[in-house]
Amino acid sequence: MGSRIFLFLATNLSIIVVLGITAQILGLDDLLAQSGMPGQLSGLLMMSLIFGFGGSFISLAISKWMAKRSMGVKVIEQPANSTEQWLIETIRQQAEQAGIGMPEVGVFDSS
Repeated sequence: MGSRIFLFLATNLSIIVVLGITAQILGLDDLLAQSGMPGQLSGLLMMSLIFGFGGSFISLAISKWMAKRSMGVKVIEQPANSTEQWLIETIRQQAEQAGIGMPEVGVFDSS
């Protein structure tokens, strides 16, 4: 979990650094100063940081729900037949071998 959070933070901060360097190379700070708004580049970068992190958090919060909903996934709470029981047991064994917790298991109808 810790490495995922680190990668999340590092990715978003890297984007802001690249955005800042690109803005400096393109002379955005000078353009803002000529327009009567000197020193506003840091404000723009801060807003980009806020919107970037906000969008990422929203995406993370709803991605699992959206994926299940868009695919019409039926989560298996209690196995209804032998095939579902086999699937649950197979995934439980694989999760134990991998040293992870039991994931949520679902099925969807597909041709």
